[in-house]
Amino acid sequence: MKLWRRGLVLQALRSSWGICRVHGQPPPPPVPEAVATWEAISLGRQPVPEYFNFAHDVLDTWSRLEKVGQRPPNPAFWWVNGSGAEVKWTFEELGKQSRKAANVLEGVCGLKPGDRMMLVLPRLPDWWLISVACMRTGVVMIPGISQLTAKDLKYRLQAARAKSIVTSDALAPQVDTISAECPSLQTKLLVSDTSRPGWINFREQLREASAEHNCVRTKSGDSVAIYFTSGTTGAPKMVEHSQCSYGLGFVASGRRWIALTESDIFWNTTDTGWVKAAWTLFSAWSNGACVFVHELSRVDAKTILNTLCKFPITTLCCVPTLFRLIVQEDLTRYKFQSLKHCVTGGEALNPDVRDKWKSQTGLELHEGYGQSETVLICSNSRGSAIKSGSMGKASPPYDVQIVDEEGNVLPPGKEGNIAVRIKPTRPFCFFNCYLENPEKTASSEKGDFYITGDRAHMDEDGYLWFLGRNDDVINSSSYRIGPVEVESALAEHPAVLECAVVSSPDPIRGEVVKAFIVLSPAYTSHDLEALTRELQEHVKKVTAPYKYPRKVAFISELPKTVSGKILRSKLRNQEWGR
Repeated sequence: MKLWRRGLVLQALRSSWGICRVHGQPPPPPVPEAVATWEAISLGRQPVPEYFNFAHDVLDTWSRLEKVGQRPPNPAFWWVNGSGAEVKWTFEELGKQSRKAANVLEGVCGLKPGDRMMLVLPRLPDWWLISVACMRTGVVMIPGISQLTAKDLKYRLQAARAKSIVTSDALAPQVDTISAECPSLQTKLLVSDTSRPGWINFREQLREASAEHNCVRTKSGDSVAIYFTSGTTGAPKMVEHSQCSYGLGFVASGRRWIALTESDIFWNTTDTGWVKAAWTLFSAWSNGACVFVHELSRVDAKTILNTLCKFPITTLCCVPTLFRLIVQEDLTRYKFQSLKHCVTGGEALNPDVRDKWKSQTGLELHEGYGQSETVLICSNSRGSAIKSGSMGKASPPYDVQIVDEEGNVLPPGKEGNIAVRIKPTRPFCFFNCYLENPEKTASSEKGDFYITGDRAHMDEDGYLWFLGRNDDVINSSSYRIGPVEVESALAEHPAVLECAVVSSPDPIRGEVVKAFIVLSPAYTSHDLEALTRELQEHVKKVTAPYKYPRKVAFISELPKTVSGKILRSKLRNQEWGR
């Protein structure tokens, strides 16, 4: 036991692989010291280790510290379904269950380091187990939302050359319709209490799997996750993150923006398919906090409020759209059990929502801003002065500036592109690249900067004020929707001669999809209300339902350049009254 305890030394400083555990080393560092070391790396004050694996170097460290009483007894993971069912894991139990899951991936699934697995599940405990199991085995996870259609799944499986997919009963039939067209797909893993032909039942395999597993030795720069992100042209792009970019990149923001400690219970209502689910996992667990999850089969304000009253949740994150709905309720009727800190992001926060929330709860809303390609870019961190309507200041280690179209830094007050300095040194907590798309990777850089595609101005005090997208991507209730995806779906309907899709203002969702459609001659005399409903239903079937146009306008012609390119910007400006 004494030798085992000595082996904890320097665990927080760097990967313990390769460290000589000699007699006479000092005792394990206290928890705050361990977090401080990870935070120093996160802030760029200490070098990133050559080898790093979040499961091995962080989660297993917490598990061992938990055993020797250096962490409070609250769970590491707490899941509820709203109907009485609960799952609670300590870090030790999380370690045991994730090692069993790792043996399932390596064993019956035959996955090896570097192989890619698509992970499409609702908010079930299995998602977190399999995510950690991917880290332990070196398998690259590709999260996706449960609303993906067969067409979406086929594109992603083919583009990523995924060798495995894990999903639930709801999506398995759609996977079966396209799996034959995905030659790289070797195994299909089903999270269910029932069986399905051609699928491996994960829960059955997990029960029988061994809890003994040796974590794969991964380098800090090895891939940990791939996210598909929508753009203005073409199909969604693959954003690749590394073991260290996510594994160490959220320690500081978890401590400073989300204000997490090992005593906190953090609830983020996001879907598992979005990057914010990973942001939550890495932010909370690197700081020893508990990840709280509600299955939320239906997301609504009353469920969120009642959950905050029933459970000792200390920290909450919702998108601004949800806070807009929540503040419409009579908040005086609810007594939150333990809530003390709230953060939001994913879209712009209306100052009116912040004011209403604060006046009724006494709690501040701390806005943060980042992208699939980054970690937290800027925020209103805890303890800082908040300027209502501002996204806050740059989040270390990023050097954030407002630049012009050539990458030149602009003075305070001037509108320009939000940019992150990547030269002469690229921040470690940054995406590796857009996979298999060097043109897109190159076009995202100007001079010494990565260009986010968002516009803002910075004031004299360094606060950033968001102005909008520099491109045509629509951000509706924090769902990023590429116009080309919707236009392509509409174009498949015989009634559509040509179309253009832009954002349109909405009081609840911030913005929604609006389609401008030129009808085919055979449909010009049709009932337009009935045709609108038909086209909306058509889009829901062809692509993910959240992408359908909530507004439709039929016009005789689309504005175009002399070369025939559709001027979406003209339509968008028209919608926003610019």
